[in-house]
Amino acid sequence: MSDTGKDIKEATVPGDDAPHLLVVDDDTRIRSLLNRFLRENGFRVTIAGTAAEARRKLDGLEFDLAILDVMMPGEDGVSLTRALRKDKKNMPILMLTALSETESRVVGLEAGADDYLPKPFDPRELVLRVNNILRRSVPQGTPKVEQVVFGPYSFQIAKRELKHTGKLVKLTDREREIMVIFAERAGETVPRHELVGEESDVGERTIDVQINRLRRKIERDPSNPVYLQTVRGIGYRLSVE
Repeated sequence: MSDTGKDIKEATVPGDDAPHLLVVDDDTRIRSLLNRFLRENGFRVTIAGTAAEARRKLDGLEFDLAILDVMMPGEDGVSLTRALRKDKKNMPILMLTALSETESRVVGLEAGADDYLPKPFDPRELVLRVNNILRRSVPQGTPKVEQVVFGPYSFQIAKRELKHTGKLVKLTDREREIMVIFAERAGETVPRHELVGEESDVGERTIDVQINRLRRKIERDPSNPVYLQTVRGIGYRLSVE
């Protein structure tokens, strides 16, 4: 397939106000798939097959986020990330890698990437991570949510207090941490790995157990949750509808 985007139907091209993404990957098939999928999900996309081509496009265009493959011939994604950070480019970067999770964190994140996604990956998770990174990159002057209300419950973020019809619901410290994440991103899907936090000994299976305990405190029927919903294969979301 050509990497010019000709295989993408014109009808799928989003408007000029959509976030503009730069996708850099030496695999033509992956470029084409990401181009199509991201456009179908509302993003403007520019693709490049090498770091050199990416540099040329970065010189002439403005981007809201870059998706870089780590392993590319010539200059790789890690080297390009370091160069972009050195050159003042504060654009968020998501790295795609076939390396192990631990190695990815060390190599990619230390280079200046904002997040990484190991291959193979679910395209839906890619979109979630892109949206999450873009959300975090909003200027700090943007007002922050102080409280979320869902059903008869309210959660005050600063105080880390959950109340049911005005009465305090007792939470553990870990449950408060999880509720803060959900409250700050109410309505969004939060991938399991982002709920792990700083505790390296906490795995995603442990997160599932903690979510179930939290559900028993806020759901009428924990086996059929209304508020803490499961997004199969990805993570959870706090529904405030």
